[in-house]
Amino acid sequence: MSKMSKKHEKAKRYEQTKAKAHRGKHLGGPGKPDYERGNVKGEVKNWNKPLDSGTLRKLYQKGIREVENKGGFTSPAIELAKQKGIKLFQRGMKIT
Repeated sequence: MSKMSKKHEKAKRYEQTKAKAHRGKHLGGPGKPDYERGNVKGEVKNWNKPLDSGTLRKLYQKGIREVENKGGFTSPAIELAKQKGIKLFQRGMKIT
């Protein structure tokens, strides 16, 4: 097995830190939510750009109900989250 690149190691540590902050168990991996707390699944995005409504819609279809993104969210994404009951967080602060 090859070692994880420093970039991937840093991203994984960020996910683990945010999962712990949301009192969830870190899962990670392709096709899985980043963390789970009871029945609530959460996703952590370490993006500097705002998360758009299309990406949020895909996460909602996977059963994700909490999303944390370092770069924030677009206005349409915030509106979609309000309609669907998705909790949005930016740098630890609740947006919706």
